[in-house]
Amino acid sequence: MEMEFIRNRITELRLKKGVSEYQLSYDLGHSKNYIHNIVTGYSQPSVKELLYLIDTLGITPRLFFDEEAEYRNPILVQEIINGIKSMNDQDLEAVLLMVRRLNEKN
Repeated sequence: MEMEFIRNRITELRLKKGVSEYQLSYDLGHSKNYIHNIVTGYSQPSVKELLYLIDTLGITPRLFFDEEAEYRNPILVQEIINGIKSMNDQDLEAVLLMVRRLNEKN
């Protein structure tokens, strides 16, 4: 996996979340140029910092590194996953039926 993918992914997810580079840097506890320096290739985050950044974006590392997920919004996917975790079996079956029905249209 190339750093270019990571830089592009950070930018993509940051924009989908509606957060500026400055705000994301601030949320991570760094200077205002921290994210800008990463996405421009001037610096690279440590593994620990990258995992913290991914968590701050609200997704799992798996969704972050899923190259096939580029056509989806991983932040929304994560919100859906978090929402269904507390559902009972009847509600999960209803959600599954809705997902199947929506996928039939595609």
